[in-house]
Amino acid sequence: MTRPVEHLVLMGVAGCGKTTAADNLHRALGWPIAEADDFHPAANIAKMSRGVPLTDEDRWPWLTSLRDWMSARAADGIRTIVTCSALKRSYRDLLSEAEGRVFFIHLLADPDELRERMAHREGHFMPPSLLPSQFAALEPLSDDEDGVAVVSQATPEETFEAILAALERASSNAV
Repeated sequence: MTRPVEHLVLMGVAGCGKTTAADNLHRALGWPIAEADDFHPAANIAKMSRGVPLTDEDRWPWLTSLRDWMSARAADGIRTIVTCSALKRSYRDLLSEAEGRVFFIHLLADPDELRERMAHREGHFMPPSLLPSQFAALEPLSDDEDGVAVVSQATPEETFEAILAALERASSNAV
């Protein structure tokens, strides 16, 4: 039997709907949300704000702090929802080291739609010019990873329903 999920990680490139999906899951499940962007050190935010892609060396401390946050919640018996690009398998492997089961939900969306979304997004440090670098780094979930891919739908509500359906298909113990 598969053990219950402790952490749902909404992953994908910028603009794919991670935050909106996390908010919807939070309302449905009541689990706290960690927005991975809030874990970036100031140097990472400044770099991205200038349109410079992060390197793996920039990402390791950020991902480690997120993993540690997840482990601390699990140690207290708290399940979590996390938004994190988690573009590479190696990043997901590090996040999967968190205490408890980590289940990834890869939100997929058309690149043109993502550019449109990002062009109209306000108050975010990630410029649309970095989207190509995110697609270049993206390694989709492998069959041996604990997670599912979900195509972003026309509305956030339809995407939320698609996530719930994917979770149900993935395992009766998914949540």
